[in-house]
Amino acid sequence: MASVLTLADLDRWSFEGTALAVLGFPIKHSISPAMHTAALSEMAQSDERFSKWTYVRFEVPPEHLGEALRRLHAKSFYGLNLTVPHKVLACALVEEIDPAARPIGAVNTLRRTARGWQGFNTDGYGLAKAVQETLGLSLTDRPIVLLGAGGAARGAAVECLQRGCQSLWIGNRTRENLDRLLSDLTPLAKNTVLRGFDPTQPDLPCPPNALIINATSAGLKSDDPPPVDLSKLDRPAGVYDMIYNPPVTPLLAAARALGIPTANGLSMLVHQGVRALEIWSEASVPVLAMQTAAQDAMRLR
Repeated sequence: MASVLTLADLDRWSFEGTALAVLGFPIKHSISPAMHTAALSEMAQSDERFSKWTYVRFEVPPEHLGEALRRLHAKSFYGLNLTVPHKVLACALVEEIDPAARPIGAVNTLRRTARGWQGFNTDGYGLAKAVQETLGLSLTDRPIVLLGAGGAARGAAVECLQRGCQSLWIGNRTRENLDRLLSDLTPLAKNTVLRGFDPTQPDLPCPPNALIINATSAGLKSDDPPPVDLSKLDRPAGVYDMIYNPPVTPLLAAARALGIPTANGLSMLVHQGVRALEIWSEASVPVLAMQTAAQDAMRLR
C-alpha cells in the first residue's frame, strides 16, 4: 500500500476490518499513522478486534474535501483525522458537531454514523494534557498569555476558558483579527478576565507567573523572530509552543536562555491523537506507545 493515498486509490480500496485515516494537504509529513499503528498494535494484544484496524493517510486538496468525505463514508471508513487545511472547512460538511467543538468552529476528528460524519475537536484536550504532562501546569486558575488569533489560537482559547483559566491575554499583531476573536470569545469568558494586546509594543500588560502558549506559525522557519519578546514580560511559569517541527523554535530557545521551563507541541499531537482513538475505539489507549512512536518518527526525519 502506498505511504500516501489519494482519492484515486479509493476506486480499488478494499479492507475487511475497521479503516481509519488522516486527511490533509500536504500530508506526507504526518506522523499520525505511526502513532495510531503503534497504539493499535499494543491494543490488539489484549483485544483481538484491534488487529483488524488500520490507519492510513490521504492527500486531499481542500476543494475536494467534500468529495473525499462522501467517498470515504461510502467505503465505510469509521474514523478520520483532519489536519491543515481541513479543520474549519469540514464544519460545513459534517452531519453533526459535538457541542464542545462548536465554539471553536473547527473539527479534527470525525466518527462515522449511518447518516454521515460526527465532528469532534480533540486539540484542546491535547493541549491541556500536554501542558500538564510536560510543564506540570494546569490551565485552570492560571493566567494564560496566548499568542495568535487564528484557528489554532481559537481552539486553545476556548479550551482555556472552558477549563476556567484565571485570565486570558491574547496577543496578535493584526488588530482586526484580534478584535474578531475577542468578540467571539466574550460570551464564553463569563467572569474570566479577557484582554488583547499587540505583542510588538514596548509595554506588555501581562500578568506574572503566566503560562505562555504560542499558537502562531512563527517558529516554523529557523530565521523567524519569536512572536513576543519574553524579556518584556514578568517571568512566566512556562512556555508551550504548539509547533513541534523544529523541536526548538526561536521562542523556546529564548525561553531556555532565560531559564524558563519549555515544551514543544509534540506532546499535544500525541494527546489529541489519544483522545481521537478513544472516541473511535471506546477503549483505553496506550499513551506511551503513541509517545514513543511519535518520538521515533521525528528522529527519522
